[in-house]
Amino acid sequence: MKHQNSIQWAKRSLVAFISAGLLAPVMAQEAGNRVAVVNSEKVFNESNLAKAMQTRLQNEFTKRQNELRDSAQKIKLAAEKLDRDAAVMSEAERIRRQRELADQDRELQRKQREFTEDLNQRTFEERAKIAERANIVLKQIAEQRKIDVIVQEAAYVSPRADITDDVIKALNSLK
Repeated sequence: MKHQNSIQWAKRSLVAFISAGLLAPVMAQEAGNRVAVVNSEKVFNESNLAKAMQTRLQNEFTKRQNELRDSAQKIKLAAEKLDRDAAVMSEAERIRRQRELADQDRELQRKQREFTEDLNQRTFEERAKIAERANIVLKQIAEQRKIDVIVQEAAYVSPRADITDDVIKALNSLK
């Protein structure tokens, strides 16, 4: 539940940030300020930090994902066997095995939910680390180029105003 609240908060913050961002270029242009735009999703997908994050998460979660897939396959095979053997089983045995399969399926679904929640939480944590470093880089670029406003995600971006590739290059050069 805590994770969902943080996701909801992040979504609301992003909407407020984007809404403010849509007005900022108009106000900035009137004041004669310099405006730039960064595509944060591209930064989160294409920077070396993002690629390292994907590798870390894959290493961390592959074993659990494979175990879940194997468990699902075992349940499927057991259900198929029960379907084939049901005609020659006693009523009590058939009901007992159906209950066992239902219990196994519920347990698998619980583990799948936990896996998804854990993966989402770790992804959120890793992306927060990237965002923290990207914010430092954004501030440096803004100071170097005398940019007054950097907007995240815009409806239209002139190539002159798009600093995304520069942010990725700067992040990639960090050790």
